[in-house]
Amino acid sequence: MALLLKRIATAVVVLVCIYYAGEFISVKYRIPASREPFGTVQINKYYAVPQKGGKTEFEPGEPETQTCVNSIFPHLGYSPCWYVKRHKNQQINL
Repeated sequence: MALLLKRIATAVVVLVCIYYAGEFISVKYRIPASREPFGTVQINKYYAVPQKGGKTEFEPGEPETQTCVNSIFPHLGYSPCWYVKRHKNQQINL
């Protein structure tokens, strides 16, 4: 039973590595050419300003556009778009 689990775990790790490499090649060399490898997401920034008495005041900042990669894993220094879309609000602590 332990040997079977070890083989299954090894197979899963190998498949994830192959998938990651395939995504990297697809993003780096824009394969297929019909799919755009990069996207953009509007990010809302909020500044957390500490006040007297231990309270925090939140000031909205200027929204900015963040580049992301259309893949499951991060590539070329960009976060995946599915992750960035779920984290549109960013808090900056001062």
